[in-house]
Amino acid sequence: MSLRGGASVLICLLAAGATARAENLMDAMRRAYDANPQLNASRAELRAIDEKVPQAQAGMRPRVTADGYLGVQRNRYITQQRDVDLDDPTLRARTKSIQNGGSIPRSATLTIEQPVFDGFKAQNETRAAESGVFAGRERLRLTEQRVLFDAVAAYMNVLRDTAALKLQESNVAVLKEQLRQTRERYDYGQITLTDIAQAEARLAGGKSLVGAARAALDASIGVYRKIVGVEPTKLAPGAPIDRLLPKSREEAERIAQAEHPFILAAQHEADTADLDIKALEADFMPKLSIVGDVFTQTDTAGVGNRNIGASVGGHLSVPIYEGGLTSSRVRQAKETAGQRRFDSDVARAEILSLVRAYWGALQAAKTQIAAAQTQIAAAERALYGVREEAKAGQRTTLEILNAQQELLNARIGLVFAQRDRVVASYAVLSSLGRLSSDWLGLTPSGGYDPAVHFDQIKDLWLNPATPEGR
Repeated sequence: MSLRGGASVLICLLAAGATARAENLMDAMRRAYDANPQLNASRAELRAIDEKVPQAQAGMRPRVTADGYLGVQRNRYITQQRDVDLDDPTLRARTKSIQNGGSIPRSATLTIEQPVFDGFKAQNETRAAESGVFAGRERLRLTEQRVLFDAVAAYMNVLRDTAALKLQESNVAVLKEQLRQTRERYDYGQITLTDIAQAEARLAGGKSLVGAARAALDASIGVYRKIVGVEPTKLAPGAPIDRLLPKSREEAERIAQAEHPFILAAQHEADTADLDIKALEADFMPKLSIVGDVFTQTDTAGVGNRNIGASVGGHLSVPIYEGGLTSSRVRQAKETAGQRRFDSDVARAEILSLVRAYWGALQAAKTQIAAAQTQIAAAERALYGVREEAKAGQRTTLEILNAQQELLNARIGLVFAQRDRVVASYAVLSSLGRLSSDWLGLTPSGGYDPAVHFDQIKDLWLNPATPEGR
């Protein structure tokens, strides 16, 4: 048995076992996009952030409250009186008790308050909340990118480790055949027991590597199950996504600076911090609202009494001194806004660094594949030559084993380089901010749209149930 013939090891080994129903890389990403719990949790988090907009809008909406009172009342009046008796001036005072019948006092009040002016606090809080929603959408895009990239890496790791295991198992079969041939040559007196020991040692080492390769594959399958949600069965070969990549690193950097969700989220958070300052400064300004009351009172001041009335008035609140609390909050908000602007600069620098790192990794993977293919071809020729020379007694068993090991290492190196080539292409796409369902075409009928929930609740005045009915 020979290790000959395998420049495209990963593709050949896996395509041979693939069928027309094999799952491909896009299928795995689509599963992760639909069912990954981390991504679904981020979507729920964004829906919660959406609710901050109607909460801020409520600051200028009317408030209606109703108060009621119902009780039981019984009165007992106790008095002391002295009867005047001229014949007996020592007559003592007498206590007189008068008890009225019970009553049921009750009252009801309906109060309506309409804010008229709040120093533009609600307006700025609403704008800040909307900016926070935009930042949340960008963070959701970032989570989507991470999940999809993790799905790509998990998919390719399973392919890589499957191919590596097959190569190690094939190597063990070759080593067994080599040991058999070595023993035959020993029986003919061509070599010594040392050669047999070398072949046995190399076979034992090969079996150990098979165990390690199987453990690595099991670990990769576990990660795949966690991210994609199902066990991998038959996986089709993965392919790089070069069609969506720019032609140069400079163009990639320009795209990333304009589109990456990490940068856009930082910019929206900086806008939110600026608006928070204006909302807090509104606490220095007066507030005006119109208050209307309608009330009824029965038996509250005596049996049979009833009072019905209504009132309308203006409520003006002018802050004068609050102990420095508002001033401290404004200063704190200004420092936070400064931090957010620095965070935006940090985000730009980090993404620029990622683009260059991933672009370099992609170019390196391309070079490694070409070098590994050349190395495999040379190692195959070397192994053939060593075996032929060994037949003439010019090479030892150890040299044959070493040549076989070099060929195995070269083929495993190609497997890893092919995996790195695919993953690096998706890493570059991720660094651009374009590793998304829309760019990949995962959901032609339309994927998750965060704007739908926002539009459903932004003007919702009543009903605590979510739009889905929960």
